Amino acid sequence: VLGLLVWALIADTTYHLHAAYGWVMFVSIFFWIVTVLFFVTYLLQLQLKFHAIPWPLVLMIFNAVATVLYVTAFVTCAAAVQPTSWRQWDYNRRAAASFFACLVMVAYGASTFFSFRAWKGFGSNAATSQVTDHA
Repeated sequence: VLGLLVWALIADTTYHLHAAYGWVMFVSIFFWIVTVLFFVTYLLQLQLKFHAIPWPLVLMIFNAVATVLYVTAFVTCAAAVQPTSWRQWDYNRRAAASFFACLVMVAYGASTFFSFRAWKGFGSNAATSQVTDHA
């Protein structure tokens, strides 16, 4: 939802006049679409049908790349906001998009942390670790 807000707020401005917002639009739309695809994959439990794919590793890499690229998109979006814009509504929408881009960046960062823990197997209890040790 936050990623949708980022690209919807930018798309509602005259972003085509500023080249920096093209990058923000690309990052936000691309990762919004891929995140929705991953969500549908897990919602329909399609990951269980593809045993050869290491899903925890794939999600960790995806979240790490999304975090790094959202850092660049947030910095770009925040730096391109001009308070002296002749269109006040563009300023408000771009400032809000910068705020939501920061929230999305933090959310992907937290997802990276938790997917790293899932990939490494942290947080397993004693029963699961004993079962896997004897198998």
